[in-house]
Amino acid sequence: MKVLFAVVFILFAQTLAQLPPGNGPASLENPTILEPVAVKFQPGLLSRLNVPEGFNVSVFAENLGNARMMHVMPNGDIYLTRRQSGDVLLIKDTNADGVADEQNPVAQNLKLVHGITAVDDTLYLVADKMVYTAQINTDGTLQQPTAIITDLPDSGQHPARTVAFGPDGMMYLGVGSTCNNCPESNPENATLLRAMPDGSARNVYAKGLRHTIGFGWHPITGVLYGFDHGSDWRGDDQPPEEFNRIEANADYGWPWCYGNAEPDKFASQQPPGTTKGQYCTTTQAPQLTYTAHAAPIGMSFYTGAMFPAEYQGDAFVAMRGSWNRSEPSGYEIVRVNFNDAGEPESIEPFITGWIIEEGVPDPDNPGETKIGQFGRLAGVAVWTDGSLLFTDDQSGVIYRVTYGTTTQAQGE
Repeated sequence: MKVLFAVVFILFAQTLAQLPPGNGPASLENPTILEPVAVKFQPGLLSRLNVPEGFNVSVFAENLGNARMMHVMPNGDIYLTRRQSGDVLLIKDTNADGVADEQNPVAQNLKLVHGITAVDDTLYLVADKMVYTAQINTDGTLQQPTAIITDLPDSGQHPARTVAFGPDGMMYLGVGSTCNNCPESNPENATLLRAMPDGSARNVYAKGLRHTIGFGWHPITGVLYGFDHGSDWRGDDQPPEEFNRIEANADYGWPWCYGNAEPDKFASQQPPGTTKGQYCTTTQAPQLTYTAHAAPIGMSFYTGAMFPAEYQGDAFVAMRGSWNRSEPSGYEIVRVNFNDAGEPESIEPFITGWIIEEGVPDPDNPGETKIGQFGRLAGVAVWTDGSLLFTDDQSGVIYRVTYGTTTQAQGE
């Protein structure tokens, strides 16, 4: 806990340094530090989770440590990155009962490995500075990973990088900002990068994205969307988390703009050669917004056949949860609703209940209670049988969401 408060103090000091002269803490609209007490996951806690009628949630795998991002192979095998331990696990359900029965490390010594995807028999992995490829053997094990990029920009506060391939066959990399709110010296920070599959010809595809971890292409329209993190220390309700339609060469405003292309009044510096007010009129506003500080992480479009037809083409997003809000936000899976034309219309909670509002024992104040939580959600993926998988990197759990009476998994 002392380490947590030391980190928070440093972040607070950095924010004050970014304010205009004469502005003090009162200018921050009463920001709050509230991190719910982490409660160890137990199977009995499943009953606290709220799911829409007809859906069920179960534990697919546990005891996984810092479980972050997943990639599902056509045969149902799952590759899982663990950023803290710097490795990749291969997870299998060999008897197709909807519960994993094998989990084995297949790549190690990959410091801060996070993003993961695959093209045919090549697995792509991204860490803070590196992008690796590894050939997949017929039994699912990996050959020794090879670095194809070694010079991604410094990560600072945001080392969680992600990787995906677009319909154009190009590799896209989510590269966050180094800070909460500051002009970046490296033009590749706070961007979405694009490169050839071998890592060459790298360029900035879109900028002004503080930390877009979850992104992907709508399965019908092919349009690229991503969920961006708003800055901290702007109060309970500002800025909102942004669901963006990401277009080539577009600017999404950070660090000078947020929300509906509004100037950030707490950003002390002006954009080069102009003012925040003028600059923000040239930036892209989000398609939709969500509660401030909810912290979107993984995102996956639903393309399975298990869920009702109205879920086809919608996106599911893991909201990791707030620490900078008086009432916690996030700690949930949300659904981004798309209409029949493939346009995003709304964002709504899909699975909730990880917050323990009645309180749990406060480890820092014996005899007192504090709001608790038993899940920090991270990765999202659609499994081969159409069920939805998502990770909790705090408790080392992969959850599985099914619809109806279906319980067994099916590979292709």
